[in-house]
Amino acid sequence: MAELTGSEILAKALRNEGVNDLFFIMGGPMLLAEESCIKEGIRPIDVRHEQAAAFMGQAYSRLLNKPSVCMAASGPGVTNLITGIANAYIDCVPVVAIGGSSPFKAYGRQVFQEIDQLGMMKPCTKWAERVYSLVRIPEMVNVAFQKAMAGKPGPVYLDFPGDILYEKIDESEIDWSISGRSIPRARPHAAPELISDTVEALSKAKKPVIITGGGILWSDAADELREFVDKAEIPFYTTPQGRGVIPEDHPLSYMTVRSAAFREADLIMIIGTRMNYIIGHAAPPRFNKDATIIRIDIDEDEISTSPRKIDIGIVGDAKAVLHQINSRLDDAVSKDSFSEWRNRLSEEEANKRSRPGGNSVSDAVPIHPLRLCEEVKNFMDRDAILVVDGQEILNYGRQSMPTFEPGHRLNSGPFGTMGVGLPFGLGAKIAKPDCQVIVVHGDGSFGLNAMELDTAVRHGINVLVVISLNGGWTADPDGTKPGRDLGYTRYDKMAEALGCYAEYVEQPDEIKGALERAQEQVNEGRVAVVNIKTDHTARAGTQAFAQYST
Repeated sequence: MAELTGSEILAKALRNEGVNDLFFIMGGPMLLAEESCIKEGIRPIDVRHEQAAAFMGQAYSRLLNKPSVCMAASGPGVTNLITGIANAYIDCVPVVAIGGSSPFKAYGRQVFQEIDQLGMMKPCTKWAERVYSLVRIPEMVNVAFQKAMAGKPGPVYLDFPGDILYEKIDESEIDWSISGRSIPRARPHAAPELISDTVEALSKAKKPVIITGGGILWSDAADELREFVDKAEIPFYTTPQGRGVIPEDHPLSYMTVRSAAFREADLIMIIGTRMNYIIGHAAPPRFNKDATIIRIDIDEDEISTSPRKIDIGIVGDAKAVLHQINSRLDDAVSKDSFSEWRNRLSEEEANKRSRPGGNSVSDAVPIHPLRLCEEVKNFMDRDAILVVDGQEILNYGRQSMPTFEPGHRLNSGPFGTMGVGLPFGLGAKIAKPDCQVIVVHGDGSFGLNAMELDTAVRHGINVLVVISLNGGWTADPDGTKPGRDLGYTRYDKMAEALGCYAEYVEQPDEIKGALERAQEQVNEGRVAVVNIKTDHTARAGTQAFAQYST
């Protein structure tokens, strides 16, 4: 039989795992591996920074609910991946990262780009290993894919020394026995007594709320959650990473009265999300200290290390456990069980929306960021994939721009990484090419990966990018923040130079037309950028995530 290099074995193994797209930057010792992947029919998406390759993979995985693959050259190529992989780790996204490294036979001799890549990757991955045997490459690749998706998903890393990649072996010696193996996702169910306890607690509650996160998406449990909400008629809220699992115009979505709901609820069901800073650790005073807490998560550590007492802790798959609960609901909860509570929240919601200015759109110049958000909201398709990245624009967008489809809202997640927007948008468009993809960017965050516009143009990834140009890093009415000012950069000119369609907007009544013209160009296959000058003094009032003073 023919001889194969380690690079060729790697490419064939990736193809056997169903890999269709590869995010990478060329470089040694990965050049032959990248060339081999292309020969295997894997689409190459070469980017302008390895960090962006990891970000694109993260969005791609979120939209398709499966592992993505990014690849980097040795040394700085791999270290450039780390921020993107760390973001995926904190966000529980199954990115498979592959890095070349110095030849292991020469380790310790200060060879070119020698550094402990494995040691750096281990703290920000679920699993990281180095490949030493050509025979086992298919096995190692399959294990990487299985570990990325097992239980709570997350990124993994495989390190390929250069001598392994270029060494040859007879094809008959390679172990292909588990290459492409697909193991059905484990769906652990709850113990029957815990379901009974949950149903009983619901029957006694007067003011319950449901809080869900990305675990609903990874479990593919949106239908079960919708059934639960509709049957029990319980108000629901999602974390930023879980938005769209139920359309946000659902009658039980009381978006503007989240604080009151959390503060008054006597039962809180937390499903498929961590009790971290995003929901204030579910702790008082933001949450009722006397509320019954029910928690459902596939990760047993999440249950055992909860920051406050859990009354009912269920280690299980969200889809399976919700199905169990739904089958028992009719015995315990009627449509009228929580009517008084729903009326309370509904009235408060209506009151907030009827206040002066509650539904008005500002015509002020410079343009208020909320006006930008309102125009995008009214313009975008109902099933659009919306990516929002920045600080002020992220906060305003979180409050004002709804999502109606599971997984169709992307942001940096709990790690709070800036610069994810454009790479996320490109990864999302590759994953779902028939969906409208809109990236709403702050100007500061846009600058971090702005050259990925070139990637978009070269590969025909037709997204619409809207920039909130407020002159720098976050709104600063007092002008006291160090390093805040970036100037009002004409990113539209930069975009045009890279081959994009672009417009610059300063008047609020010009936004709609600019968006429509830009989308027309996107529909024709171009990348479009609308650069909108916004008010630098505008400040979104949101829940504080961190407090550094004592």
